[in-house]
Amino acid sequence: MKSLYLRIYLTLVVLLLAFAFGSAWLFQRQIEQERGGFEAAATERLSSMALLIHRALPEADAPREQQAEALRDWGQRLRMSIALDDAQGERIAASEQFERRIKDPGVRQLEVPLEDGRSLWMLRGGLRAASASPPGERAERGERIARPPRRDEGPWLLAPFGPRPSGEALVILLVLLFLAVAVSAYPVVRRLTRRLENLQRGVELFGAGNLQHRVKDGGRDEVAALAASFNRTAGQIEALLRSHQSLLANASHELRSPLARLKMAFAMLEGSSPAQRARLQQEIDTNIGELDALVEEVLLASRLESGAQALQQDPVDLLGLAAEEASRTGALVDPDEAALDFKVPGEERLLRRALRNLLENARRYGGEQVLLELRRRGASMELRVCDRGPGVPPEMRERIFEPFFRLPGHAELAGGVGLGLSLVKQIAQRHGGEVRCEGREGGGSCFVLSLPQRAS
Repeated sequence: MKSLYLRIYLTLVVLLLAFAFGSAWLFQRQIEQERGGFEAAATERLSSMALLIHRALPEADAPREQQAEALRDWGQRLRMSIALDDAQGERIAASEQFERRIKDPGVRQLEVPLEDGRSLWMLRGGLRAASASPPGERAERGERIARPPRRDEGPWLLAPFGPRPSGEALVILLVLLFLAVAVSAYPVVRRLTRRLENLQRGVELFGAGNLQHRVKDGGRDEVAALAASFNRTAGQIEALLRSHQSLLANASHELRSPLARLKMAFAMLEGSSPAQRARLQQEIDTNIGELDALVEEVLLASRLESGAQALQQDPVDLLGLAAEEASRTGALVDPDEAALDFKVPGEERLLRRALRNLLENARRYGGEQVLLELRRRGASMELRVCDRGPGVPPEMRERIFEPFFRLPGHAELAGGVGLGLSLVKQIAQRHGGEVRCEGREGGGSCFVLSLPQRAS
Protein backbone atom coordinates (compact mmCIF):
# COMPACT_ATOMS: atom_id res chain seq x y z
CA MET A 1 0.00 0.00 0.00
CA LYS A 2 1.61 3.23 -1.20
CA SER A 3 -0.89 5.95 -0.25
CA LEU A 4 0.11 7.66 2.96
CA TYR A 5 -3.40 8.77 3.82
CA LEU A 6 -4.64 5.16 3.65
CA ARG A 7 -1.88 4.04 5.98
CA ILE A 8 -2.67 6.75 8.48
CA TYR A 9 -6.41 6.18 8.20
CA LEU A 10 -6.20 2.39 8.56
CA THR A 11 -3.87 2.79 11.52
CA LEU A 12 -6.43 5.06 13.15
CA VAL A 13 -9.24 2.60 12.38
CA VAL A 14 -7.30 -0.33 13.87
CA LEU A 15 -6.60 1.69 17.01
CA LEU A 16 -10.28 2.57 17.27
CA LEU A 17 -11.25 -1.09 16.91
CA ALA A 18 -8.78 -2.09 19.61
CA PHE A 19 -10.13 0.66 21.84
CA ALA A 20 -13.73 -0.40 21.18
CA PHE A 21 -13.10 -4.07 21.93
CA GLY A 22 -11.02 -3.27 24.98
CA SER A 23 -13.64 -0.87 26.31
CA ALA A 24 -16.43 -3.36 25.64
CA TRP A 25 -14.56 -6.08 27.49
CA LEU A 26 -13.89 -3.84 30.49
CA PHE A 27 -17.46 -2.52 30.60
CA GLN A 28 -18.88 -6.01 30.22
CA ARG A 29 -16.69 -7.28 33.01
CA GLN A 30 -17.75 -4.44 35.26
CA ILE A 31 -21.41 -5.01 34.42
CA GLU A 32 -21.05 -8.72 35.13
CA GLN A 33 -19.52 -7.99 38.51
CA GLU A 34 -22.25 -5.52 39.43
CA ARG A 35 -24.95 -7.82 38.12
CA GLY A 36 -23.51 -10.71 40.08
CA GLY A 37 -23.65 -8.69 43.26
CA PHE A 38 -27.19 -7.60 42.52
CA GLU A 39 -28.30 -11.14 41.72
CA ALA A 40 -26.70 -12.46 44.90
CA ALA A 41 -28.43 -9.83 47.03
CA ALA A 42 -31.77 -10.43 45.31
CA THR A 43 -31.43 -14.18 45.64
CA GLU A 44 -30.59 -13.84 49.29
CA ARG A 45 -33.68 -11.72 49.90
CA LEU A 46 -35.92 -14.15 48.00
CA SER A 47 -34.43 -17.10 49.82
CA SER A 48 -35.06 -15.50 53.17
CA MET A 49 -38.60 -14.62 52.13
CA ALA A 50 -39.24 -18.15 50.86
CA LEU A 51 -38.04 -19.58 54.20
CA LEU A 52 -40.37 -17.33 56.14
CA ILE A 53 -43.35 -18.19 53.92
CA HIS A 54 -42.57 -21.90 54.20
CA ARG A 55 -42.57 -21.74 57.98
CA ALA A 56 -45.76 -19.72 57.98
CA LEU A 57 -47.69 -22.13 55.72
CA PRO A 58 -49.61 -25.15 57.08
CA GLU A 59 -48.01 -28.57 56.78
CA ALA A 60 -48.24 -30.52 53.52
CA ASP A 61 -50.91 -32.90 54.96
CA ALA A 62 -53.20 -30.01 55.90
CA PRO A 63 -56.37 -29.53 53.85
CA ARG A 64 -55.73 -27.86 50.49
CA GLU A 65 -58.27 -25.13 51.25
CA GLN A 66 -56.35 -24.24 54.42
CA GLN A 67 -53.02 -24.15 52.51
CA ALA A 68 -54.59 -22.05 49.75
CA GLU A 69 -56.10 -19.58 52.19
CA ALA A 70 -52.80 -19.20 54.07
CA LEU A 71 -50.87 -18.67 50.81
CA ARG A 72 -53.28 -15.99 49.60
CA ASP A 73 -53.22 -14.32 53.00
CA TRP A 74 -49.41 -14.12 53.06
CA GLY A 75 -49.31 -13.01 49.45
CA GLN A 76 -51.71 -10.17 50.32
CA ARG A 77 -49.75 -9.20 53.39
CA LEU A 78 -46.36 -9.28 51.70
CA ARG A 79 -47.71 -8.07 48.36
CA MET A 80 -45.76 -10.78 46.64
CA SER A 81 -46.47 -12.85 43.54
CA ILE A 82 -46.32 -16.40 44.95
CA ALA A 83 -47.92 -19.74 44.15
CA LEU A 84 -47.83 -23.19 45.77
CA ASP A 85 -47.77 -26.63 44.08
CA ASP A 86 -48.10 -29.98 45.79
CA ALA A 87 -45.62 -32.82 45.53
CA GLN A 88 -47.25 -34.05 42.31
CA GLY A 89 -46.86 -30.61 40.66
CA GLU A 90 -50.51 -29.64 40.85
CA ARG A 91 -51.27 -26.05 41.69
CA ILE A 92 -52.74 -25.62 45.19
CA ALA A 93 -53.19 -21.87 45.12
CA ALA A 94 -51.73 -18.60 43.81
CA SER A 95 -51.88 -15.06 45.07
CA GLU A 96 -53.80 -12.40 43.21
CA GLN A 97 -50.57 -10.63 42.21
CA PHE A 98 -49.25 -13.92 40.80
CA GLU A 99 -52.33 -14.55 38.67
CA ARG A 100 -52.27 -10.99 37.44
CA ARG A 101 -48.54 -10.76 36.61
CA ILE A 102 -48.12 -14.26 35.16
CA LYS A 103 -49.67 -13.00 31.93
CA ASP A 104 -47.23 -10.09 31.54
CA PRO A 105 -44.46 -10.53 28.95
CA GLY A 106 -40.93 -10.70 30.27
CA VAL A 107 -41.98 -12.17 33.67
CA ARG A 108 -39.82 -15.01 34.97
CA GLN A 109 -40.95 -17.77 37.37
CA LEU A 110 -38.63 -18.96 40.08
CA GLU A 111 -39.32 -22.36 41.65
CA VAL A 112 -38.16 -23.04 45.20
CA PRO A 113 -38.50 -26.74 46.18
CA LEU A 114 -39.56 -27.21 49.83
CA GLU A 115 -38.56 -30.00 52.25
CA ASP A 116 -41.95 -31.60 52.24
CA GLY A 117 -42.01 -32.00 48.42
CA ARG A 118 -44.09 -28.96 47.67
CA SER A 119 -42.84 -26.16 45.42
CA LEU A 120 -43.11 -22.47 46.05
CA TRP A 121 -43.20 -20.29 42.95
CA MET A 122 -42.15 -16.61 42.81
CA LEU A 123 -42.15 -14.11 39.97
CA ARG A 124 -39.29 -11.85 38.90
CA GLY A 125 -40.09 -8.94 36.62
CA GLY A 126 -37.94 -7.89 33.60
CA LEU A 127 -36.74 -11.39 32.83
CA ARG A 128 -37.93 -13.91 30.30
CA ALA A 129 -40.63 -16.14 31.63
CA ALA A 130 -39.89 -19.78 32.23
CA SER A 131 -42.55 -22.43 31.75
CA ALA A 132 -43.78 -24.26 34.80
CA SER A 133 -42.33 -27.54 33.69
CA PRO A 134 -41.16 -30.39 35.89
CA PRO A 135 -37.70 -30.26 37.43
CA GLY A 136 -36.30 -32.85 35.05
CA GLU A 137 -37.33 -30.87 31.97
CA ARG A 138 -35.94 -27.68 33.45
CA ALA A 139 -32.68 -29.42 34.17
CA GLU A 140 -32.50 -30.50 30.53
CA ARG A 141 -32.87 -26.81 29.51
CA GLY A 142 -29.92 -25.90 31.70
CA GLU A 143 -31.75 -24.14 34.57
CA ARG A 144 -30.08 -24.52 37.96
CA ILE A 145 -32.48 -25.36 40.77
CA ALA A 146 -31.72 -24.64 44.39
CA ARG A 147 -31.78 -27.54 46.78
CA PRO A 148 -34.51 -27.62 49.50
CA PRO A 149 -33.53 -25.68 52.59
CA ARG A 150 -32.93 -27.36 55.87
CA ARG A 151 -34.30 -26.06 59.14
CA ASP A 152 -30.85 -25.61 60.67
CA GLU A 153 -29.57 -23.45 57.80
CA GLY A 154 -29.82 -19.76 57.36
CA PRO A 155 -31.00 -18.07 54.16
CA TRP A 156 -31.05 -20.22 51.06
CA LEU A 157 -28.19 -19.87 48.64
CA LEU A 158 -29.95 -20.01 45.34
CA ALA A 159 -27.83 -20.20 42.24
CA PRO A 160 -28.06 -17.44 39.66
CA PHE A 161 -31.08 -17.99 37.53
CA GLY A 162 -31.81 -17.33 33.89
CA PRO A 163 -29.73 -15.71 31.15
CA ARG A 164 -28.09 -12.40 31.90
CA PRO A 165 -28.35 -9.22 29.85
CA SER A 166 -25.92 -9.28 26.87
CA GLY A 167 -24.80 -5.63 26.95
CA GLU A 168 -26.27 -4.93 23.54
CA ALA A 169 -26.74 -1.25 24.36
CA LEU A 170 -23.04 -0.92 25.18
CA VAL A 171 -22.05 -2.68 21.96
CA ILE A 172 -24.32 -0.42 19.91
CA LEU A 173 -22.90 2.66 21.64
CA LEU A 174 -19.32 1.59 20.90
CA VAL A 175 -20.15 0.79 17.29
CA LEU A 176 -21.75 4.21 16.82
CA LEU A 177 -18.75 5.86 18.47
CA PHE A 178 -16.39 3.94 16.20
CA LEU A 179 -18.33 4.88 13.07
CA ALA A 180 -18.52 8.55 14.09
CA VAL A 181 -14.79 8.81 14.77
CA ALA A 182 -13.87 6.83 11.65
CA VAL A 183 -16.05 8.95 9.37
CA SER A 184 -14.93 12.27 10.87
CA ALA A 185 -11.24 11.28 10.85
CA TYR A 186 -11.14 10.52 7.14
CA PRO A 187 -11.41 14.13 5.84
CA VAL A 188 -8.85 15.30 8.40
CA VAL A 189 -6.33 12.66 7.41
CA ARG A 190 -7.07 13.15 3.72
CA ARG A 191 -6.59 16.91 3.96
CA LEU A 192 -3.21 16.44 5.62
CA THR A 193 -1.95 13.94 3.06
CA ARG A 194 -3.38 15.96 0.16
CA ARG A 195 -1.18 18.87 1.21
CA LEU A 196 1.80 16.50 1.27
CA GLU A 197 0.86 15.29 -2.21
CA ASN A 198 0.70 18.90 -3.42
CA LEU A 199 4.13 19.48 -1.93
CA GLN A 200 5.43 16.38 -3.70
CA ARG A 201 4.05 17.58 -7.04
CA GLY A 202 5.63 20.99 -6.45
CA VAL A 203 9.03 19.42 -5.81
CA GLU A 204 8.70 17.33 -8.98
CA LEU A 205 7.74 20.37 -11.06
CA PHE A 206 10.63 22.36 -9.64
CA GLY A 207 13.02 19.49 -10.30
CA ALA A 208 11.74 19.23 -13.88
CA GLY A 209 12.94 22.79 -14.56
CA ASN A 210 10.00 25.00 -13.57
CA LEU A 211 12.06 27.22 -11.29
CA GLN A 212 9.23 29.74 -10.78
CA HIS A 213 6.87 27.15 -9.29
CA ARG A 214 6.00 27.55 -5.62
CA VAL A 215 3.71 25.52 -3.37
CA LYS A 216 0.92 26.77 -1.12
CA ASP A 217 2.26 27.39 2.37
CA GLY A 218 -0.93 28.45 4.15
CA GLY A 219 -1.46 27.28 7.72
CA ARG A 220 0.53 27.14 10.92
CA ASP A 221 1.37 23.44 11.24
CA GLU A 222 4.46 21.45 10.30
CA VAL A 223 3.31 20.89 6.73
CA ALA A 224 2.96 24.65 6.21
CA ALA A 225 6.43 25.18 7.70
CA LEU A 226 7.81 22.53 5.34
CA ALA A 227 6.13 24.20 2.36
CA ALA A 228 7.49 27.62 3.39
CA SER A 229 10.96 26.12 3.76
CA PHE A 230 10.67 24.60 0.29
CA ASN A 231 9.63 27.95 -1.18
CA ARG A 232 12.57 29.71 0.45
CA THR A 233 14.97 27.05 -0.77
CA ALA A 234 13.46 27.14 -4.24
CA GLY A 235 13.89 30.92 -4.36
CA GLN A 236 17.52 30.63 -3.30
CA ILE A 237 18.21 27.92 -5.86
CA GLU A 238 16.49 29.91 -8.59
CA ALA A 239 18.49 33.02 -7.74
CA LEU A 240 21.72 31.00 -7.65
CA LEU A 241 21.03 29.34 -10.99
CA ARG A 242 20.04 32.65 -12.57
CA SER A 243 23.20 34.21 -11.23
CA HIS A 244 25.33 31.38 -12.56
CA GLN A 245 23.64 31.60 -15.94
CA SER A 246 24.19 35.35 -16.05
CA LEU A 247 27.78 34.90 -14.90
CA LEU A 248 28.44 32.28 -17.56
CA ALA A 249 26.80 34.33 -20.28
CA ASN A 250 28.70 37.50 -19.37
CA ALA A 251 31.97 35.63 -18.91
CA SER A 252 31.64 34.03 -22.32
CA HIS A 253 30.97 37.46 -23.80
CA GLU A 254 33.96 39.00 -22.04
CA LEU A 255 36.22 36.17 -23.18
CA ARG A 256 35.58 36.92 -26.81
CA SER A 257 37.42 40.25 -26.84
CA PRO A 258 40.81 39.09 -25.51
CA LEU A 259 40.55 35.87 -27.49
CA ALA A 260 39.85 37.82 -30.67
CA ARG A 261 42.81 40.11 -29.96
CA LEU A 262 45.03 37.11 -29.29
CA LYS A 263 43.93 35.49 -32.52
CA MET A 264 44.69 38.65 -34.46
CA ALA A 265 48.06 39.12 -32.74
CA PHE A 266 49.14 35.56 -33.51
CA ALA A 267 48.03 35.99 -37.12
CA MET A 268 50.10 39.18 -37.46
CA LEU A 269 53.11 37.76 -35.62
CA GLU A 270 54.40 35.84 -38.63
CA GLY A 271 56.25 38.06 -41.10
CA SER A 272 56.30 41.12 -38.83
CA SER A 273 59.33 43.29 -38.16
CA PRO A 274 61.21 43.05 -34.85
CA ALA A 275 59.58 46.23 -33.56
CA GLN A 276 56.12 45.03 -34.53
CA ARG A 277 56.89 41.62 -33.03
CA ALA A 278 57.76 43.25 -29.72
CA ARG A 279 54.50 45.21 -29.69
CA LEU A 280 52.54 42.10 -30.60
CA GLN A 281 54.28 40.12 -27.89
CA GLN A 282 53.33 42.79 -25.36
CA GLU A 283 49.72 42.69 -26.63
CA ILE A 284 49.67 38.93 -26.29
CA ASP A 285 50.96 39.10 -22.70
CA THR A 286 48.37 41.74 -21.84
CA ASN A 287 45.50 39.70 -23.25
CA ILE A 288 46.71 36.54 -21.52
CA GLY A 289 46.86 38.44 -18.23
CA GLU A 290 43.35 39.73 -18.84
CA LEU A 291 42.11 36.21 -19.54
CA ASP A 292 43.82 34.91 -16.40
CA ALA A 293 42.29 37.65 -14.25
CA LEU A 294 38.86 37.05 -15.77
CA VAL A 295 38.99 33.31 -15.13
CA GLU A 296 40.19 33.87 -11.57
CA GLU A 297 37.43 36.35 -10.81
CA VAL A 298 34.76 34.15 -12.37
CA LEU A 299 35.85 31.17 -10.31
CA LEU A 300 35.97 33.24 -7.12
CA ALA A 301 32.53 34.72 -7.80
CA SER A 302 31.13 31.25 -8.41
CA ARG A 303 32.57 29.93 -5.13
CA LEU A 304 31.23 32.88 -3.16
CA GLU A 305 27.74 32.56 -4.60
CA SER A 306 27.52 28.83 -4.03
CA GLY A 307 28.88 29.04 -0.48
CA ALA A 308 30.48 25.65 -0.96
CA GLN A 309 33.31 26.39 1.48
CA ALA A 310 32.81 27.50 5.07
CA LEU A 311 34.18 30.91 5.89
CA GLN A 312 37.17 31.01 8.19
CA GLN A 313 36.79 33.04 11.37
CA ASP A 314 40.34 34.16 12.08
CA PRO A 315 40.97 37.60 13.64
CA VAL A 316 42.11 39.96 10.88
CA ASP A 317 44.05 43.18 11.63
CA LEU A 318 42.40 45.69 9.32
CA LEU A 319 44.99 48.41 9.90
CA GLY A 320 47.89 46.17 8.91
CA LEU A 321 45.95 44.87 5.94
CA ALA A 322 45.11 48.41 4.82
CA ALA A 323 48.72 49.56 5.15
CA GLU A 324 50.02 46.68 3.03
CA GLU A 325 47.49 47.13 0.23
CA ALA A 326 47.82 50.93 0.23
CA SER A 327 51.58 50.66 -0.24
CA ARG A 328 51.02 48.57 -3.38
CA THR A 329 48.85 51.18 -5.05
CA GLY A 330 50.38 54.30 -3.57
CA ALA A 331 47.25 55.29 -1.64
CA LEU A 332 47.34 57.36 1.55
CA VAL A 333 46.14 55.75 4.80
CA ASP A 334 44.25 57.81 7.40
CA PRO A 335 43.19 55.68 10.41
CA ASP A 336 41.52 56.93 13.56
CA GLU A 337 42.67 55.89 17.02
CA ALA A 338 39.97 53.20 17.35
CA ALA A 339 41.37 51.37 14.32
CA LEU A 340 44.75 50.69 15.95
CA ASP A 341 43.61 47.50 17.73
CA PHE A 342 40.42 46.77 15.79
CA LYS A 343 40.15 43.22 14.46
CA VAL A 344 37.31 41.50 12.63
CA PRO A 345 36.65 37.76 12.32
CA GLY A 346 36.93 36.48 8.79
CA GLU A 347 39.18 35.18 6.06
CA GLU A 348 42.19 37.42 5.45
CA ARG A 349 42.62 36.31 1.82
CA LEU A 350 39.11 37.41 0.86
CA LEU A 351 39.25 40.69 2.80
CA ARG A 352 42.58 41.50 1.17
CA ARG A 353 41.05 40.81 -2.25
CA ALA A 354 38.07 43.08 -1.53
CA LEU A 355 40.26 45.97 -0.38
CA ARG A 356 42.66 45.49 -3.30
CA ASN A 357 39.78 45.61 -5.78
CA LEU A 358 38.54 48.89 -4.28
CA LEU A 359 42.02 50.47 -4.36
CA GLU A 360 42.75 49.33 -7.92
CA ASN A 361 39.33 50.48 -9.05
CA ALA A 362 39.94 53.93 -7.48
CA ARG A 363 43.40 54.20 -9.09
CA ARG A 364 42.09 53.07 -12.48
CA TYR A 365 39.14 55.44 -12.65
CA GLY A 366 39.91 58.11 -10.06
CA GLY A 367 43.50 59.07 -10.74
CA GLU A 368 46.50 59.03 -8.45
CA GLN A 369 44.93 60.81 -5.46
CA VAL A 370 43.49 57.84 -3.55
CA LEU A 371 42.79 58.07 0.18
CA LEU A 372 42.07 55.07 2.44
CA GLU A 373 40.32 56.04 5.68
CA LEU A 374 39.57 53.73 8.62
CA ARG A 375 36.72 54.93 10.83
CA ARG A 376 35.11 53.22 13.80
CA ARG A 377 31.28 53.15 13.67
CA GLY A 378 29.94 51.43 16.77
CA ALA A 379 30.75 47.72 16.55
CA SER A 380 31.86 48.02 12.91
CA MET A 381 34.87 49.38 11.07
CA GLU A 382 34.45 51.36 7.84
CA LEU A 383 37.19 51.30 5.21
CA ARG A 384 36.58 54.32 2.97
CA VAL A 385 38.40 54.32 -0.38
CA CYS A 386 38.03 57.83 -1.82
CA ASP A 387 39.21 59.20 -5.18
CA ARG A 388 38.98 62.38 -7.22
CA GLY A 389 37.64 60.82 -10.40
CA PRO A 390 34.54 61.75 -12.39
CA GLY A 391 32.33 60.07 -9.79
CA VAL A 392 29.37 57.74 -10.16
CA PRO A 393 25.90 59.05 -11.01
CA PRO A 394 23.47 58.54 -8.11
CA GLU A 395 21.15 56.35 -10.18
CA MET A 396 24.02 53.92 -10.90
CA ARG A 397 25.53 53.65 -7.42
CA GLU A 398 23.68 50.40 -6.81
CA ARG A 399 24.11 48.90 -10.26
CA ILE A 400 27.90 49.19 -10.29
CA PHE A 401 27.99 46.26 -7.84
CA GLU A 402 26.21 44.00 -10.33
CA PRO A 403 28.39 41.45 -12.19
CA PHE A 404 29.87 42.72 -15.46
CA PHE A 405 28.26 46.15 -15.15
CA ARG A 406 30.46 49.05 -16.19
CA LEU A 407 29.78 52.73 -16.57
CA PRO A 408 29.42 53.91 -20.15
CA GLY A 409 32.84 54.51 -21.69
CA HIS A 410 34.83 53.02 -18.81
CA ALA A 411 35.51 49.72 -20.58
CA GLU A 412 37.13 51.51 -23.49
CA LEU A 413 38.95 53.96 -21.15
CA ALA A 414 40.57 51.66 -18.61
CA GLY A 415 39.62 48.07 -19.44
CA GLY A 416 38.39 45.64 -16.80
CA VAL A 417 35.62 43.06 -16.95
CA GLY A 418 33.17 44.44 -14.39
CA LEU A 419 33.55 41.77 -11.69
CA GLY A 420 35.73 43.62 -9.19
CA LEU A 421 33.01 45.51 -7.33
CA SER A 422 30.66 42.52 -7.51
CA LEU A 423 33.30 40.44 -5.72
CA VAL A 424 33.69 43.16 -3.09
CA LYS A 425 29.95 43.04 -2.38
CA GLN A 426 29.92 39.25 -2.11
CA ILE A 427 32.93 39.21 0.21
CA ALA A 428 31.37 41.89 2.43
CA GLN A 429 28.10 39.97 2.67
CA ARG A 430 29.92 36.73 3.50
CA HIS A 431 31.52 38.56 6.44
CA GLY A 432 28.21 40.04 7.64
CA GLY A 433 29.03 43.51 6.29
CA GLU A 434 28.10 45.70 3.36
CA VAL A 435 29.59 47.98 0.73
CA ARG A 436 28.15 51.16 -0.79
CA CYS A 437 29.14 54.01 -3.02
CA GLU A 438 28.90 57.66 -1.93
CA GLY A 439 29.72 60.94 -3.54
CA ARG A 440 32.79 62.79 -2.24
CA GLU A 441 32.69 66.43 -1.34
CA GLY A 442 34.69 68.36 -3.86
CA GLY A 443 34.31 65.71 -6.56
CA GLY A 444 34.97 62.03 -6.87
CA SER A 445 33.59 58.96 -5.12
CA CYS A 446 33.97 57.10 -1.85
CA PHE A 447 33.49 53.34 -1.66
CA VAL A 448 32.67 52.36 1.93
CA LEU A 449 33.36 48.78 3.08
CA SER A 450 31.72 48.19 6.48
CA LEU A 451 32.78 45.10 8.49
CA PRO A 452 31.37 44.09 11.91
CA GLN A 453 33.64 43.24 14.82
CA ARG A 454 31.63 40.12 15.67
CA ALA A 455 30.79 37.26 13.34
CA SER A 456 27.14 37.18 12.31
